[in-house]
Amino acid sequence: MIPIQTKNNLSWSQHLSQALTSLPELIEHLGLPKSLSQQGIEAHESFKLLVPRPYLSRIEYGNPNDPLLLQVLPSTLEMQKVAGYTKDPLEEADHNPQKAIVHKYKRRLLVITTGTCAVNCRYCFRRHFPYGDNQLAQAEWQSVIEYLQDHPEVNEVILSGGDPLIMKDSLLADKVRKLDALPQIKRLRIHSRLPVVIPNRVCDDMLAWIKSSRLDIVMVWHINHANEMDEELAQAAYKLKRAGVTLLNQGVLLKGVNDSVEAQVNLSEAVFDAGILPYYMFTLDPVEGAAHFDIAIEDAQRLMGQVAAELPGYLVPRLTKEIPGKPAKSVFAPTF
Repeated sequence: MIPIQTKNNLSWSQHLSQALTSLPELIEHLGLPKSLSQQGIEAHESFKLLVPRPYLSRIEYGNPNDPLLLQVLPSTLEMQKVAGYTKDPLEEADHNPQKAIVHKYKRRLLVITTGTCAVNCRYCFRRHFPYGDNQLAQAEWQSVIEYLQDHPEVNEVILSGGDPLIMKDSLLADKVRKLDALPQIKRLRIHSRLPVVIPNRVCDDMLAWIKSSRLDIVMVWHINHANEMDEELAQAAYKLKRAGVTLLNQGVLLKGVNDSVEAQVNLSEAVFDAGILPYYMFTLDPVEGAAHFDIAIEDAQRLMGQVAAELPGYLVPRLTKEIPGKPAKSVFAPTF
């Protein structure tokens, strides 16, 4: 099949294969101080740098404090050991009944489809996840179907990872067809950052399997800052909306990235302008290596109170924390 071409003549998979993985190259490409390369080398060895070039193009040249750069740039701060920050902050190992399945909540089930992402975000709560123990070969997908048949109360399947949209559309289409065949399943939710960093991932092949499914499809994008939005991403969102997909955004509140009223207001306005509903704003999951991004919940509540004073209610994402052992996510009210 001839790959779908973009204005710069690259398919999404070609963009993925050409993603930047060299810390010195990143520093040089963005005109940053060379000292940043040396400072981040240990963190890079611990959790590899990975940034697609379409995302790089949205980072301000020469600005070491650019909010998009801070999300992907390895930092010496990641190597600090901070009490309370662990390799499994959500205790997912306690809800991993079989390979690739995380079953924490009654009516919905999460499937780890892959351990690969299109971008390595430095605050990722699964940066230490044992993906090697949870990789499903295509032939093993039947084990997920059998688990669902044994749990008829589950009516929603969540594809996660890594990033599920890393998979070829032919493989995704096959998985969705098998879910379509289970009468109990009503909704398919897909959590992805890939279209955010490579917008032309939303291609004709993807739209074809989406339109052919009987399931209500919800796609949750992960956008943390208004600067991540551009016209190409807005067009990708438009195509999905026309195909009947419900688009939600969930961000993470990150110190130095989006922890201001201006950043939060601009983010909500930008995603809604593209037809995406601001849904959740998560506090940081306490994962080892990301403590420097964290914000106290009381400060987060005060911030969202100020945001609520600026926006209509439907543009204010719910401030949320996932607390291990709770039967649902914990939502925190803004304070004024």
